[in-house]
Amino acid sequence: MATWTWFHRWSSPKWFYEKSGRWLPWLFTIAGVLLAYGLVHGLYFSPPDYQQGHSVRIMYLHVPSAFLSMSIYVIMAVCAAVGYIWRIKLAHAAAAAAAPIGAAFTFLALFTGSVWGKPTWNTYWVWDARITTELILFFLYVGFIALRHAFDDQQTGDRAAGILAMVGVINVPIIHFSVYWWHTLHQGATISRFGKPKMDPNMLEALLVMIAAYYVLFIAIFFLRLRNELLWRERQASWVRELAK
Repeated sequence: MATWTWFHRWSSPKWFYEKSGRWLPWLFTIAGVLLAYGLVHGLYFSPPDYQQGHSVRIMYLHVPSAFLSMSIYVIMAVCAAVGYIWRIKLAHAAAAAAAPIGAAFTFLALFTGSVWGKPTWNTYWVWDARITTELILFFLYVGFIALRHAFDDQQTGDRAAGILAMVGVINVPIIHFSVYWWHTLHQGATISRFGKPKMDPNMLEALLVMIAAYYVLFIAIFFLRLRNELLWRERQASWVRELAK
């Protein structure tokens, strides 16, 4: 019963709008502190790589962006599925709010990867399995956003884009395992969950802090965008009219 009550509360646009507003200052503060610590530690105090030298420092921007690009798509697909199956308005709004953020982090992962590739591989771009599937992920985000806006009826756009999100999520495990399935130019996993990390502890600490900072920053931006999305979708509701007074 408690779980259902919690789920019911979270699916209420009015309840979510009120609660999330209290958390936003804390989320942005925590993200700022983590970002400051991670950037200073990673760019100034962590050692250079024995092969790549100082160019490895772009890892502190690239790896968290790549992690988020996949995580956000999974979140978007789950929200789309919940909205599609149970017709929960908040779920469709959450998928819509997450898509542009995911596209931005995917673009950042591709851009920083390209900058990192020049000194490492002597080229900005190669049709490597990991890079190509990451580019497909970016197109999936763009396709979701475009398809959602292609219909005059909002519900039709939500459901059409939701199908694309649910089908496209198959690309996420392909991205993750691409370096194992195809032995191409891209290196293997930077951090192995089950194996001992093959990097200096100072580098690993900075990287983990940056990953945490990116995720907290995403939650903060996601809540901000979702609140705006809810205000637009619920603009005829009484609770939104009360806020406008």
